[in-house]
Amino acid sequence: MGITERKEREKQEMKNLILEAASRLFQEQGYEKTSIRNIAERIEYSPATIYLYYKDKDELFYGVHEKGFELLLEQLHPLMDVKNPLERLRKMGDTYVRFAFEHPDYYDLMFIVSAPIENLHKHNEEWDCGLQNFRLLRQTVAECLEKQMIKSANVDVAAMSIFSFIHGMVSLAIRNRFVMFPREQLPKMFEASMDNMMNLIQA
Repeated sequence: MGITERKEREKQEMKNLILEAASRLFQEQGYEKTSIRNIAERIEYSPATIYLYYKDKDELFYGVHEKGFELLLEQLHPLMDVKNPLERLRKMGDTYVRFAFEHPDYYDLMFIVSAPIENLHKHNEEWDCGLQNFRLLRQTVAECLEKQMIKSANVDVAAMSIFSFIHGMVSLAIRNRFVMFPREQLPKMFEASMDNMMNLIQA
């Protein structure tokens, strides 16, 4: 291995070390309480070292939020083998809800906290990790429309409507806004809501 290749590998290893530490701290204490200094202390380096790899906290946490999407994609990809697209759509919804409840901090960073998207705006970049997830949903909705399993004239409108419905429920739940329902009733309420949505969109 040449000097250039070795330096590149070492650089990537350091970035991975920083990301792993940031991810652990983020899950332990949340976005607002996690600082570059905290992360540096965790990996026993100076804050200046982290700034060699990430310009600011927004850029670093964009990397953390990408890890969240990687976790979600790992759970969604196997569902693409489900032949019936309507059944697959339901399973995708269940998976999305389960992921949000199992990883509420990641979910906040992926879909609610503005810092990662502000980082994209700084660099005029596309939200690729988020779009990868949406493309799986859109593909499934397109197959449902092709087989005339759901009612809609436009695949993008249908896909965004379904996503917005599930995201809205999840966001309210993980922020404890369903105060009218005891927490132990939420799983049944979510299941009934998903059933209702599927009944409404089916042709």
